[in-house]
Amino acid sequence: MTEDKFDRGSALTVFPSDRHEDFVALLIALLIALLVYLFV
Repeated sequence: MTEDKFDRGSALTVFPSDRHEDFVALLIALLIALLVYLFV
């Protein structure tokens, strides 16, 4: 039996790969954390 590759769940993305998407999500999270740290 061959196992299928992991299904992303959606083909709707503007990023060429999961790695790019994860990197952008990390940068956005860090930016939000910085803004919360500065303004709260």
